[in-house]
Amino acid sequence: MDVKERFDEDQNVWYITLDGEIDIYNAPELKDKIHKLIEQQQGDLILNCEGLSYIDSTGLGVLISSLKKIKKYGGDMRIVGIRPYIYKIFTITGLDKIFSIEVSKA
Repeated sequence: MDVKERFDEDQNVWYITLDGEIDIYNAPELKDKIHKLIEQQQGDLILNCEGLSYIDSTGLGVLISSLKKIKKYGGDMRIVGIRPYIYKIFTITGLDKIFSIEVSKA
C-alpha cells in the first residue's frame, strides 16, 4: 500500500491517494496515518482510490473510523475514483449509504 497526502489550505481539504491493497496487515498503519493527519489539521477528506486494487473488512473499518473522527468536528469525507468491483463491496455491506462515493469509469 502506498499513501500520498496533501492539504489544501484554501479549501480546507485533505487529499489522500491510496494505491495497492488495504488488508489486515497494513490497515492499522493507514488508520494511524489518517487519524494523525486529521488531528494535525481538521478539514474535509477526499480519498482518491483510483489505484486501490483490494480492500478487506479491516480496511473498511479504517474508513469507517476515519469518517467518525471527521464527523466529530463537522467535517465530511468523500471517496472518489473507486473501481466498480471494489464499489460492489460497499454496496453489499451497505456502506454505500454511509459514504459519499464516486465510482471510476474505468
